[in-house]
Amino acid sequence: MEPGEDPEALSFHGDEEIIEVVELGPPGPDDLADEMNDVDFDDEGTEEPDAEGWETEDDERVEDGMEVQDDSDVTFSLHSASVFCVSLDPKTNTLAVTGGEDDKAFVWRVSDGELLFECSGHKDSVTCASFSHDSVFVATGDMSGLIKVWRVDAKEEVWSFEVGDLEWMEWHPQAHVLLAGTADGNSWMWKIPSGDCKTFQGPACPATCGKILPDGKRAVVGYEDGTMRIWDLKQGTSLHVLKGQDGHQDPLTCVASNQDGSLIMTGSVDCYTKLVSSTTGKVVCVFKMENMVPKAPAGQSEEAESNSVESLGFCNVMPLVAVGYLNGTLAIYDLSTQSLRHTCQHKSGIVQLLWEENSAVVYTCSLDGVVRLWDARSGKMISEYRGHSAEILDFAVNKDASIVVTTSGDHQAKVFCVQRPDR
Repeated sequence: MEPGEDPEALSFHGDEEIIEVVELGPPGPDDLADEMNDVDFDDEGTEEPDAEGWETEDDERVEDGMEVQDDSDVTFSLHSASVFCVSLDPKTNTLAVTGGEDDKAFVWRVSDGELLFECSGHKDSVTCASFSHDSVFVATGDMSGLIKVWRVDAKEEVWSFEVGDLEWMEWHPQAHVLLAGTADGNSWMWKIPSGDCKTFQGPACPATCGKILPDGKRAVVGYEDGTMRIWDLKQGTSLHVLKGQDGHQDPLTCVASNQDGSLIMTGSVDCYTKLVSSTTGKVVCVFKMENMVPKAPAGQSEEAESNSVESLGFCNVMPLVAVGYLNGTLAIYDLSTQSLRHTCQHKSGIVQLLWEENSAVVYTCSLDGVVRLWDARSGKMISEYRGHSAEILDFAVNKDASIVVTTSGDHQAKVFCVQRPDR
């Protein structure tokens, strides 16, 4: 879409009707204001807990009689069990939402850890939590399938819905529309806060991962049977299906797209990464894990051989992609030559990776509780940040790459300042 063009809003007409096309590009502020003008919100707010969940940067954890290095600037510690997910508000990058095994989700300020409000009412582990594209809403979802949406400025719940066991959840990049995948194979889409709904029926197995493409018109969903589908969000139809030899032989674990949505990457338990054209639905190339890491010698346990693709992503400024594996390997591939460029080895499994928005720096978090920054051009580690006493389960990077917010099995979320003068 050319700059200055106004996209059309998604339009819902009930459970069985079709969603209108979303044109490329984000809406202007006036469009978003118009969309919200007709919404009547419940006046009843949620009660705020009194406690503040933060500690100073001088706090050091002691484990087994030894001081644990803590490079973090803020620690949020209101969770009482593992913290599974984190998201930063896209508009200002000043707020975080975290969800955990304690059935709780909190919205808090990253500068000092001050609690804004609790997203109360969940009765199972909160595994998904994220802000809408304009930071007006925050959605929280638990494993049992209860999804709640809160209006951030009013600190109040405006919508909730219960689906089957929740696998993943994502906001539309340009509209107040929420997409989620469930264990029964369905993907659900709702307009918020009206709740107008549409479903996309997949195979009879979990929809394990999904992503709305940048054009806002299509979504890619991966399934436990190794298939991938590209859905037309207007027609509710499947545009392309990858299955059999073109698909994966094991469950998909992650999907990603490049900036213009022309290319999709899929990762799987089978250790293969596939690059797919979103236009044709054809596989462009396949990156194979066994090409770069020797297989375990005969006689070694199955545990030593266990591996899978855990996370992947496209670089915005160079034709590079990154793939993170459970065995601790970060692989940097060159798209122009479709070849391996670097391997960056971790001592433990990679949980997630993220690229900086405007550079060739990739971040990883791993089961050893450390965040690492890598220069994808050289394959060298730039820096690492410690502070957690257990594995990091999720993390987020703000727009200017100055802070990283992490969540961990140690019941804490932490904020690390990572900006350096030479970058």
